[in-house]
Formats: sequence, structure tokens, C-alpha cells
Amino acid sequence: MSLGTAGLSEHYDLAFVTLYIFWAFFAGLIFYLLRENKREGYPLIAEDRTGGRVTVRGWPEPPPPKTFLLWDGRTVTVPKPNNEPPLAAIPAYMYQGSPLQPTGDPMQDGVGPAAYALRDDEPETMWMSNVPRIVPMRVANDYHLDESDPDPRGMKVVAADGQVVGTCRDVWVDKMECLLRYLEVEVETPTGKRTVVVPWNLTTIDAEKGQVNVVSVMAKHFATAPTLKNPEQITRLEEDRISAYFGGGHFYASPDRSEPLL
Repeated sequence: MSLGTAGLSEHYDLAFVTLYIFWAFFAGLIFYLLRENKREGYPLIAEDRTGGRVTVRGWPEPPPPKTFLLWDGRTVTVPKPNNEPPLAAIPAYMYQGSPLQPTGDPMQDGVGPAAYALRDDEPETMWMSNVPRIVPMRVANDYHLDESDPDPRGMKVVAADGQVVGTCRDVWVDKMECLLRYLEVEVETPTGKRTVVVPWNLTTIDAEKGQVNVVSVMAKHFATAPTLKNPEQITRLEEDRISAYFGGGHFYASPDRSEPLL
């Protein structure tokens, strides 16, 4: 004798069975999303009560590495291996949340205000193409500066200590946003000439004096500023490192900048 629909409904409540199945599916979905959420930024490196470093993985455990295929044929694997260099700083005091005291040159080591993210060492590209997005105007020759604005090319570059460090040779433009991003400076150093790019928003142009002012760093810092591996394009990693170097100079360029006002 077969069990019909009526007999099944007498022994099981189909509405409750459906609800339980939905709950199980929803719980599995939450677990899956929590694990996938840990593909970036985990395991966490946190402080313990003594100012040391501990690894925090949390629950659930981060997922195993997975490789994704990008539109341009490249692949990316996440979670990425932990290739961060050792932190060149120690806690100033032995309690949790203590400020970090640099152990070397903080602008070179990427500590505090000069910290930067280890982004891909590849240039930002235009939408769905392999064309670099940020390039000097000698490459983007279809772009030009407005005639009503001062042209910094050819102007001398002056550091925060009033010393002339070099000459502005070109400006770098973001072709997607139609904005200026960097000034290219040819710097005179004791070992010869070197080319440095300075973030545009950390400079001011004095058209009357014909000079570009960089108030975040001193003249000596241009000799050790990060440079580009390709003179006609800038990678994501180089962008972050250069911006952090010159931006961190507002705090680290001279000892008095990091001291209390009173």
C-alpha cells in the first residue's frame, strides 16, 4: 500500500519542513559569506596587553586560497601571502594602544603618517584596456594646460627649507579624470641628477616668483625620495609609496614637527 499525499501530510508538516530547509540554507549562506569576507585583511595582526603582536583569525577560519581570472588574462590569488616587511617601529610604552616609536627612518620605512599599502606593482589602466591611466604630458600629447593657469614646467622647485632642489620638467595627468596628479622634478644631488615625481596636491605654484613650493619635505629628502621603475608610467604601489613619503614629511621631515606645540 503506497503512501499518498494525504498520508504524508498526516505524518509531516510540509510548511515546517520547508521552513527548516530554508533555515539550514540561510545558515550555510551566512557561514559562506563570513568566510569569503575574510579573503582580504586576514589574519589580523593586533596588539596584546603588553604591546606585542598577536595573530587574530576569528571564527570561522579564513578560506583557503582561491585564484581568480581577471578580464585581461592576469590572475590574482586571495588570501594573498603575508609578504609585508617587519614593522620598523616599537611601542613607546608597554600598554595596549601605545603610540609607535620608529626605529629607523620613518619616511623610508613607511611608518605612521608615512605608511602605505602594498598594492599591485602594476599601473592603473584605462577602462577595459591596458593603456596606463596616469602618464606625463609628453606621452598624453592630446592634453594641455589651460592658458589661464600657470604652467609649472621649467619652474624651479623649492623645498620647505627654502633651498632650490631642481626644476619641474613635466606634469602627470590622469586621463580618465582629466586631473593633474604629479609634478616631475629633475633633482640635483651630490651623486648626479635624478627624477622624482611629487604629488600635485602637496605643491603650490608661485607664478610671480616662477617657482613651485613643496612645504612637506626638506631639500635633503629629494635625494632619497622613491623613484619610478618606468619613466613614463607609475604603478599602484609606487603611487602609494610616493604619496606616503611626501605626505609623511609633514610630520617627520624635521624633529620639531613631531613634537608637542606646548
